[in-house]
Amino acid sequence: MGAQKVLQDIKQLEGWVNLWQSAFNKHKNLAEIIELAGMEGDASFAGEIENEFKSLEAELENVELKNMLSGKDDINNCILTIHSGAGGTEAQDWAEMIMRMYLRWGEQNGFKMNIADILEGDGAGIKSVTIEVQGEYAYGYMKAENGVHRLVRISPFDSNKRRHTSFASVFVIPEIDDTIEIDINPADLRIDTFRSGGKGGQNVNKVETAVRITHIPSGAVAACQSERSQFQNKTNAMKLLKSKLYQIEREKQLAEIDEVEKGKMRIEWGSQIRSYVFHPYNMVKDHRTDVETSDVQGVMDGDINKFIKAFLLKFSHN
Repeated sequence: MGAQKVLQDIKQLEGWVNLWQSAFNKHKNLAEIIELAGMEGDASFAGEIENEFKSLEAELENVELKNMLSGKDDINNCILTIHSGAGGTEAQDWAEMIMRMYLRWGEQNGFKMNIADILEGDGAGIKSVTIEVQGEYAYGYMKAENGVHRLVRISPFDSNKRRHTSFASVFVIPEIDDTIEIDINPADLRIDTFRSGGKGGQNVNKVETAVRITHIPSGAVAACQSERSQFQNKTNAMKLLKSKLYQIEREKQLAEIDEVEKGKMRIEWGSQIRSYVFHPYNMVKDHRTDVETSDVQGVMDGDINKFIKAFLLKFSHN
């Protein structure tokens, strides 16, 4: 375990060195072009200088962003949970749209997204889903998505074509690594097994391979149904449970705002972090940073980095 931690630290430091070296080289290259243009008095260098400047600007933004990801757990994988708000089918459809948005974001940004547990909606959408997000700095980026997401649209489920407002809550916690010991008394656990299932009865598992573990003292619950064997699902559910218990304990120790309770806030007006408006106009706006875009389709297809970066730049030192 000790050697594994050292190798991880070395990899992190190498990443910093490579990032700074790249920025330094771009700066050096830009300075040389400017010097050459000045010596020759040649205005034709203007286009090349502008391109190099934009490239350097983007590289410095990457350095600044990575510097924001310096929290204790930022480099870890994370566990993303989405819950539909009140409103039945309409809210459940919105929760599924949010899930798809994050799955696309992960795909586009090199993260592995594993659906550990999902509860299908009544007729459409989902009631809840738990996703393991695997990749360097997964928690550092995804923590920006914690909160309630609000949708305004003409409901496809309303025959009168009325405008509806729906809510879904997003809750993100870091996945703990193997170097952190979490002691759990087996007597404090209730382990239930059930059958995994899918929509329309397809590929329904006839054997009770899915596992749900409840930590009785804290009330924390973790479930997994993504694997074929009960043993593997139990192993994964225990990993999820340990991450939840670690998060709870860490927040107690740091005497910080209890993010676990905050994550359970009522999914209603006034608590949203971001609004997605499909009607009467197109706009997605983050209420914490005031960053907005009219490219609703792009956002729903996973283009949310502008919101994540703005959040990290504004709140990372708070």
